[in-house]
This record gives sequence, C-alpha cells and structure tokens, in this order.
Amino acid sequence: MQVEMIFIAILIFVVMSYNGQISLKDLINDNLFVFRKLKEDDWDFYVRARYGDNVSPDNIFIKRIRNGLLVIVVTIFFFLKDLSAIKILGAFVLGYLVFKMDYLNIKSYYKRHIFVIDSMLPYYLKSIEILIQHYTVPVAIGKSVLDAPDIFKDGLQEMINEINAGDDSINPYMNFAKKYPVRDSMRMMRLLYRLSLGSQERKQEQMVMFSRTISNLQQKARETKYKNRLDKMESKTTSMLVSTGLGVMILLIFAVMQMMDL
Repeated sequence: MQVEMIFIAILIFVVMSYNGQISLKDLINDNLFVFRKLKEDDWDFYVRARYGDNVSPDNIFIKRIRNGLLVIVVTIFFFLKDLSAIKILGAFVLGYLVFKMDYLNIKSYYKRHIFVIDSMLPYYLKSIEILIQHYTVPVAIGKSVLDAPDIFKDGLQEMINEINAGDDSINPYMNFAKKYPVRDSMRMMRLLYRLSLGSQERKQEQMVMFSRTISNLQQKARETKYKNRLDKMESKTTSMLVSTGLGVMILLIFAVMQMMDL
C-alpha cells in the first residue's frame, strides 16, 4: 500500500508541475537571493575552466538547486506514510549532497587538469608582448581578447570596461586575478599594471623584465607538469610492484598450504 501511495503522490506532483500549479522554477527564481548564499566562491571559475564561455555558471547553478529540491521532495514523498522530523532532516541532507555533487565533480576536473589551466595565463601574457610594444597595455589587452583562451575572455572584457570607465587603479587587474585564481595570477596582474604605468622612456626596460618574468613562470609551469607526470608514473610503478609482490606472496602461501596437506 505504501508503494501505491508514493506513486500516487509523485504522479500528482508531476501533473501539478506540468499544469503550472506547482513550479520549482518559480520557487527558485523567487528565492534566488537566498539560494545564492549556497553558491561557492570559486564556482564560476571552475565552470569556465571546464566549459569555457559556452555555458553559463548561473544556469548550471540553478539546475543544481532544482535537482537538490527534487530529491528532497521525492524523498519526503517516499516517507510520507511514516513521516518524522529525522526523516525530513535526512531528506534535506540527501538533497544537499546531490546539490553539492556537481561542485565536487567540476572541482575534481580542475584538479585533474590544473597544470594545463594554470599555464594558460602565462602563455596568454607571453602572446601579447608584441602588442604591448606598440600599444598601451589596455589597448593591447582589448586587441587580444578575441585570441585569448575562452576561460579568460569574459574577465578580460570586464577589465577593459572598468579601465575605459576611468578606473586607472590596480583594482581592475586585481578583480581579474580574484575571478581567475590560477597560480601566480595576482603576481602577473601586478606586473601588467606596473607595465601600464611605465613611461615610454623606460618601457623597453620594463618589457624586458616583464618578458623574463613570464618566461620564468612558463618554465615553472612546465617543470611542475613534468614533475607531476613523473610522480604519476612512479605511483603506477609502485602500485604494480606492490600488486605483483602480493600476488607472489599469495601463490607462495597456497603452495606451502598444499605441501602441508601432503
């Protein structure tokens, strides 16, 4: 009987949702300012690292909320006949875990590709050296946006908009670094800002320093990448040796047991 009641309750919920009498979408939109408090600070960055500009972080975040709420509703329906405070709390915990799962998955993707993503900014800055030699830093950045990695395009455009709006402080550069917390992003944006302040007389000297620093950061990224590749190979080799050793030990134990039986 309980299964039938659950099925009927879910069916009623689906029908009412289809007819517009119950709308999770409206519920989420009406309370979005509350749900946004659950949004992780680095969520937008991880989404851009995974999908580039093809996907909106806010749209995926709303889908996470919807999935979590659906799990809560279905779980409460499941325990509808014998509902208690503990079971309601369990439904909310389960819904929160489902909501959090997408964040953990996308963060895991970043960690697996961290070296590639972290190296994008130094390579991008290296690519605009020639533009900076002929234009001011803001103009050079504006001209390079179309050829920049997808992950950085929105942030670069926001930086240029802030500078064009009259903000000649370091804030537009630091806002970009905070939005994309890749390795050494703060340091690289400070370098870029100092270069934008330099006079024409010292520009060549500053360009040499800028180029040398970015090259060093690229080299460090390559070294880290190779080091982690070696560590991964060593880990696989160790696992293989341990597995082989355990297999040999098991075979020896079986051989000794058979000899004892004889």
